[in-house]
Order: sequence, then C-alpha cells, then structure tokens
Amino acid sequence: MLLRQIQFFVSIVDENSFTEAAEKNYVSQSAISQSLNALEADLGVKLIERKNRSFQITTAGEYFYRKCKTLLSDLDTVRNETIRLGSDGETALHIGYINLYAGPELSEAISEFSGLYPEVHISVQSGTHEELYQGLVSGSLDLALNDQRRVFSDDYVNMELKNAECIIELSERCDLSGYERLEVSDLAKLSCIIVSSKEQRDTEAEYYRNVLGFTSDFLFAETQEEARLMVIGNRGFLPVEAVGKLPEVSGAIRRIPLYRKNRRVTRKYCLFWLEERTGYYIEEFAEMLRKRLS
Repeated sequence: MLLRQIQFFVSIVDENSFTEAAEKNYVSQSAISQSLNALEADLGVKLIERKNRSFQITTAGEYFYRKCKTLLSDLDTVRNETIRLGSDGETALHIGYINLYAGPELSEAISEFSGLYPEVHISVQSGTHEELYQGLVSGSLDLALNDQRRVFSDDYVNMELKNAECIIELSERCDLSGYERLEVSDLAKLSCIIVSSKEQRDTEAEYYRNVLGFTSDFLFAETQEEARLMVIGNRGFLPVEAVGKLPEVSGAIRRIPLYRKNRRVTRKYCLFWLEERTGYYIEEFAEMLRKRLS
C-alpha cells in the first residue's frame, strides 16, 4: 500500500469522480483506476463498487476513507513542522499565565523543556484572562495557562487541566478568619481584592461580580504580593485558586475554602493555543506542564 494510492483513493471520494480526481492529481484516468485496483488487491477488499458510469463506496471504503483523511492531514502537519524546525534561525516559545497562578509547576516545566531543547528561546508573561486571550489572538503568545470564561472554540486547542478549588485569603484579625468554610454570601460586607492591571479592572470586577457572585466593593492590586499585603492589613479578602501547589503565605493570613449554596466553588483551568499555530514545541511543553498541573 503506497501513499500515492491512498491520495488517489481519497481524491476519488472527495471529487466523486474518477475524471476529476485524475485532473486534480495531474495524471490520466487510467492511472487513477489502476491505482485503485492495486490498492484493493493489496487490501483484499472492495473499497468502491462501480456501477456503469457511477460508483458507490463500500462500508470498508467508508472506514478506510475516514482514516486516510486523518492520516493525510497528520502527514501535512508533520511535513510543515519539519520544514519549519529545519529553517528557523531562532525558535521562540512565548508563554502566558494567569496572574492568579503562583505555583512551581510552570518554572519546573520550563526547566525541563530548556534542558531538552536549549535552542528554543522562552519568554514568559502574566496577565488577566482577557490580556492572555488577546495575546493568543494577536500572536504575541503561543500558548496560555488560563481559566475558562468562554465557550471552547474549534479555532483553539483547549487542553483541560483541572477544576481548581477557590480559596479565600483573610487576615487573621478578620472576624471571619475562624470559620472552617465560607459561603459567598458571608463576604458581602468585605472588600474583594483583585489582582489586575489598570486597563482590565472593570472587566475583572464585572466577572467577579456577575459570575462568581461577589457583591462587595472591589480593591485592586498590581501583583499578588501587593494583594497579600492588603490582606495582612485587613483591607479585604483575596480570592485565589489552587491551580497548582499554592505558595506558602504569612502566618497572618488564613486560607478558607469557598462555597456557594453548600457546594465548593471551582473554576476550570486549561492550556490554550491557536490550532493553526500547533507545533512540536508547543505540544511538548503543554504536555510537560499538563502532567504537573493535573
């Protein structure tokens, strides 16, 4: 069974015509017919039943066609990626991660990846959900560790990682710090501290209000370090998520699980990248990080 025979067979089905398949592949119609005969002889089954000037694909042919379409698509991907890897003077991987994440898994994956592929220059940046999304759209990011706020799109690879449990960080001086668990409604009188750039504050506040259900006032910090200092000062509560291993915090901060109507609040986290930008290095790094975060 030759690759050319597979390509000719797929063309026959795609074009629904021996003549048009021949024209598409710049060969004679007899060459197309001979190729199909040889392929069927090799497989020992009929792929197409000829009826005068028309034909009908068999059950075996249907199966073979579907698998061959996938095979040819994969071969194109392999070819294009091989050419790209061989022709790039410098290969770069631009990684984004949501600013709520502070675990060691990302740096561990980068260390492993760099050891295997020292030729790849890695750049890393954090941001809000929307900033990471726009980075993927513009091409400034190759892949992003982000929470899911949109319906999955076929334009992207959406590698699901985990449902991260939401946790509230409070000052030990806060009246609620002795609780074993907190309901969203318990926090109504406290300010919610959000880590966000100035440009994204309104978007982030709207999400926390409308989706997560926080009805309190909002305070903003540029970094997690600044946000935790605000918590220690008892200025409000900081919602965080256990995307990976949570970093140690000051003994002046209490971490309490968050619930809504007696159900643990979680948020789905994924690795996202544009389908059209899929490549060997992106897939390799994504798998390394997935293993650590899942």
